[in-house]
Amino acid sequence: MSTALLEHPEPADEVACRGSAAATLGELIARREARVGIVGLGYVGLPLARTIVEHRFAVLGFDIDVRKVQALNAGRSYIGHIPSASIAALRATGRFEATSDFGRLAEADVILICVPTPIDKHREPDLSFVISTAEAIQARLRRGQLIVLESTTYPGTTTEVVRPLLEASGLKCGTDFFIAYSPEREDPGNLDFSTGAIPKIVGGDGPDALRLTAALYGSFTSKVVPVSNPATAEAVKLAENVFRAVNIALANEMKLIYEAMGIDIWEVIEAAKTKPFGYMAFYPGPGLGGHCIPVDPFYLTWKAREYGITTKFIELAGEINNSMPQCVVERLSRVLDRKAGRGLAGAKILLVGIAYKKNIDDMRESPALKIFDLLEDRGGQVDYYDPFIPIVPMTRDHPNLAGRKSIRWNRARLASYDAVVIATDHDGIDYAGLSRSAKLIVDTRNALQRAGVTSDRVCKA
Repeated sequence: MSTALLEHPEPADEVACRGSAAATLGELIARREARVGIVGLGYVGLPLARTIVEHRFAVLGFDIDVRKVQALNAGRSYIGHIPSASIAALRATGRFEATSDFGRLAEADVILICVPTPIDKHREPDLSFVISTAEAIQARLRRGQLIVLESTTYPGTTTEVVRPLLEASGLKCGTDFFIAYSPEREDPGNLDFSTGAIPKIVGGDGPDALRLTAALYGSFTSKVVPVSNPATAEAVKLAENVFRAVNIALANEMKLIYEAMGIDIWEVIEAAKTKPFGYMAFYPGPGLGGHCIPVDPFYLTWKAREYGITTKFIELAGEINNSMPQCVVERLSRVLDRKAGRGLAGAKILLVGIAYKKNIDDMRESPALKIFDLLEDRGGQVDYYDPFIPIVPMTRDHPNLAGRKSIRWNRARLASYDAVVIATDHDGIDYAGLSRSAKLIVDTRNALQRAGVTSDRVCKA
């Protein structure tokens, strides 16, 4: 199969699969009788489950968090941008069920793995969730199943890690069961691109695996892009995220340079993006957040060392982006000294927004949490306001912040702070009211200017 874009993938009943196991599964997919299991019901797995059910497949969702399973089976959502009404609608179809019983993996004809792939403190891949999931599948693996890894990882994971674990069952990959890689492309909170509207990359381990995977995803997505093998598909995902990380780092570095020159980086970018060719706008900020951009590039740098290659460019981008929370704190310190005649020690500071991006309740790798810690380390008295995160949950890197509560938004409270730092530019925040009440605002997102608010109490960072 070529790597050309398939806007209307050929249906599975027209796909010639050589083996009887592949042919049987192809027929089930074509008739939408294949039961799809999804392991990991988070920001990737849950939207995927919703889309597949909406296209008339039955989905059995797996998660180790019993509370999530109970919520979903009761028709409740635990993700802010996914309304509970949509989960209730899924349950009402009779085609969706969640479970923490991994013994039921044998019930699924297709299993999609959507588990976390973090990095450890040494910036090396942590595949423990992928490995434990593969081991759980191996214990129940049966003939005729298709296993697709969606978690972002380094090239080679599907065939070098997942396949051997599954073949420990005694079944043979490519004959008895099939594996593939199809990278997740979720953008939480982006209303312009739903799961089914985003083109899907698929790389199968062998021709039957590729045909089956393309047929499956073609049943509920608008476009399928087949590539030659799983490693290529894994590389595509890393290429996408490395591209973003490097360009954001460039924007952050230019921000520091232009700030020193008295030039507004935001004005520069707005003017530059009027060029209809050769330029793509990327914006600076207080640092990178989310599970992808701060993490994924280091999967490639780790794998590159196996081939004796040093990824200087990618690692430099990571250093720049990781340094931005400290830059924000230094900027605030200088502004407080110049405009208020005081330091950070004892200063009352409000962080506006602690989600990693606007309009969602996702705090994974949020730079606001790093800023929070840095400010308190410098003696600041820090509160936060975030309408999407009323209470800070337990996080691996910032356990000391767990249980902190968002303040109530009112003029008198805002006026009581020595400085306000806008770390996340949620829509719906009264930026005009904030500018009238706050003594000093450090805006890391250009939120006030975009809201049409100007004030001599506002400094950009």
